[in-house]
Amino acid sequence: MAPTLTHPTGVNFIDEQRAVNTDATTYYGGEEQFSRSRTYSASFAHGYNPKRAPAFNDDLVRRSRRMSHDEKGTGPRRFLIDVEETIRVVLEQEDTDGDFQISVTDAGPKLMSLGTATSNGFKTFDVRGTYMLSNLLQELALARDHGRKRIVLDEARLTENPVDRLSRMIKNSFWHALTRRIDGDGLEIICADPKNRTGRVNPRIYVPHGEPAMAEYYRKVAADKSHLNLDVQVLPPVPDDPHFVKSLNSKPGILALAMNEVNDGKGGKTLKGIPFVVPGARFNELYNWDSYFISLGLLVDGYVNLAKGMVDHFVFEIRHYGKILNGSRSYYLCRTQPPFLTDMALQIYNQLDRSDMEANRAWLKRAIQAAIKEYHTIWVAEPRMDPKTGLSRYRPDGLGIPPETEATHFTHILEPYAAKHGLSVLEFSERYTDGIIKEPELDEYFLHDRAVRESGHDTTYRFEKRCANLGTIDLQALLYKYEVDIGTAIREVFDDELELEEDFPLAPFPPSPQTYANPHRESSKAKPQSSAIWFERAEFRKKAIDKYCWNESKSLYFDYDTVQEKQILYESVTAFWTLWAGCASEEQCWKLISNSLKKFEVLGGLVSGTEESRGKISLDRPNRQWDYPYAWPPHQIMTWVGLERYGYLEDAQRLAYRWLYMMTTAFVDFNGVVPEKFDAVRLSHLVDAEYGNQGVDFKMVPREGFGWMNAAYQVGLSFLSTGMRRAVSACTSPEVVFGAVANQQAVNAPVYSSANTDPLDLAMENLQLSAPRDVTASPTSTSALSS
Repeated sequence: MAPTLTHPTGVNFIDEQRAVNTDATTYYGGEEQFSRSRTYSASFAHGYNPKRAPAFNDDLVRRSRRMSHDEKGTGPRRFLIDVEETIRVVLEQEDTDGDFQISVTDAGPKLMSLGTATSNGFKTFDVRGTYMLSNLLQELALARDHGRKRIVLDEARLTENPVDRLSRMIKNSFWHALTRRIDGDGLEIICADPKNRTGRVNPRIYVPHGEPAMAEYYRKVAADKSHLNLDVQVLPPVPDDPHFVKSLNSKPGILALAMNEVNDGKGGKTLKGIPFVVPGARFNELYNWDSYFISLGLLVDGYVNLAKGMVDHFVFEIRHYGKILNGSRSYYLCRTQPPFLTDMALQIYNQLDRSDMEANRAWLKRAIQAAIKEYHTIWVAEPRMDPKTGLSRYRPDGLGIPPETEATHFTHILEPYAAKHGLSVLEFSERYTDGIIKEPELDEYFLHDRAVRESGHDTTYRFEKRCANLGTIDLQALLYKYEVDIGTAIREVFDDELELEEDFPLAPFPPSPQTYANPHRESSKAKPQSSAIWFERAEFRKKAIDKYCWNESKSLYFDYDTVQEKQILYESVTAFWTLWAGCASEEQCWKLISNSLKKFEVLGGLVSGTEESRGKISLDRPNRQWDYPYAWPPHQIMTWVGLERYGYLEDAQRLAYRWLYMMTTAFVDFNGVVPEKFDAVRLSHLVDAEYGNQGVDFKMVPREGFGWMNAAYQVGLSFLSTGMRRAVSACTSPEVVFGAVANQQAVNAPVYSSANTDPLDLAMENLQLSAPRDVTASPTSTSALSS
């Protein structure tokens, strides 16, 4: 039924003309305004409702006939709405699965009458379909956020082009919702940690050694805001010692980041946190490689200073914590993630305000100096460097079980060892972590597990029980880009001479077991850096990539096992990162695109790896989220940019269209959802991988999307032609846009005809329906499916 209006009697709403498709603060800001009502509609304001509402009974929707006196205005239609009552009616009538979202899975009539503003709510018009009703629910939630009890709502906000709507929400809403600061004003939000399993919810902040002013600032915050119960701790000079980091497992906390000195408004100075963007959902801290892709989206949307601030934090982390951390929490102190700092800094530098180039160069100099330190002390230092091949590896320090995982994540691994010692899994875990029980095989397992987490690809069968030994193709490509970027910046911006301000040991070059066995290391301050040595390093790495990672017969790059001394023939889409980095020859690029791209291209874009490489899935061998059929924003963006770099723009546009089509249809069909990842074969965000999906648990309106998915949408739109953008706005399938023949060229294309890609059918398949239990059937465990 239609919602009842309860606005004041004898008044008529008026509303100034305003931009329709603008952000919620602008649209719903300001006060309600009234004028005298016309007599005929005043009766409705007193409670009389002449409308006959739609009936929803036994799946039958009965509508009254349209009459000649129904509104036929030629101007844009607007609705007069009581916010709370309409929210109640929409949820009661349309949200049949009770998740506070209106999606294709809901079995309501998908039809509601709303009173028009020109008739003061007396006459009505029908709002129909999942998209319009979910948009209505979203708009009502936003109006409620702004304290509005009644609104005049433009129909154009309910029928808005979905591409424009999603892009607008990302730019004007999602980025702001994901922005954090670590200071007195932002601590309460940023300290919240869904991964904290200790049961302690009071915030704790760790301040680096050598920052007394920062420590004093947070102690003052703790005193002034005693209700926070803030615990301020100062880290030792070497904060990433594995034994020390393990000692923090029972007392996790946020790590302090860069701050600016500002006026306190009282004639003095104080510190203020530099804003940054978090990925979202359970990831409520600054992350390494997430931030790179997020920064690309921020640059597209004009938030240059926000992206610049994240580079400032990375420089701070390298200086005080020794590396760009996996994430800015205490349990990440030993781990980093895929390195993107140089490209991130150069992209931002190119968009800085040109009015003060000297300040811009000084900023870039700090970033490049930090990247050089990170390069020498992390990526080409042992144990991450393999001196024999010259390949770098993901191989972090650390002891025991990663504390940020779910409590039962490693139960199946630990059970045999616990049984061996006659202990419960919990007791064994505690004694093993404390070093009381020694298990070398388990040490090896967790070495590789930490490496998987450092790689960013957690988890995948590509890396299972061997990641720390692999010179992965993605890491080699990223470091080649580091070497070229640093050399280019020194040559083009710093007149081919860059003095390093921090003192640290330089890794020997060229790498070999002999040079690395020599304990002597040249100091970073011994002489200025020139571009020549960096281009020489890049050329050396390119040769190593070609020698160890390129497979001519398979037209693909592979990871190289430095222990077994052989290629690992798992087909990974990260092979295309070589195009982004520019380390593939023109011939290698042509072979990659001609012979290998089709192995990864599916209806929704690029899958992480091939189904053949992943192998069969079973109860004992469940899905891993970085394997087939799952698709992630980093792989899409890196490949788009790489293809464009080598002149294959049409391929880049086709892949971008596939991805945006999948995102847009999910946005339209599932109440505006923007998830962390997708099943790109089935075009579904309802995934059954071990960590589920982030960014999908919201009520009524999506608040933040997910960091790198937001970025992928904004970056992806920049690749589309005007015609492609119109097509994706209409949710036109790639099979229609590019033709069935082009789609069938992909190896996985036969899946299109056999796999169900209807969003409603897919959603229903994922529903867990209760059924009478067959007591004669043997019990079957399904826990492995979600482990």
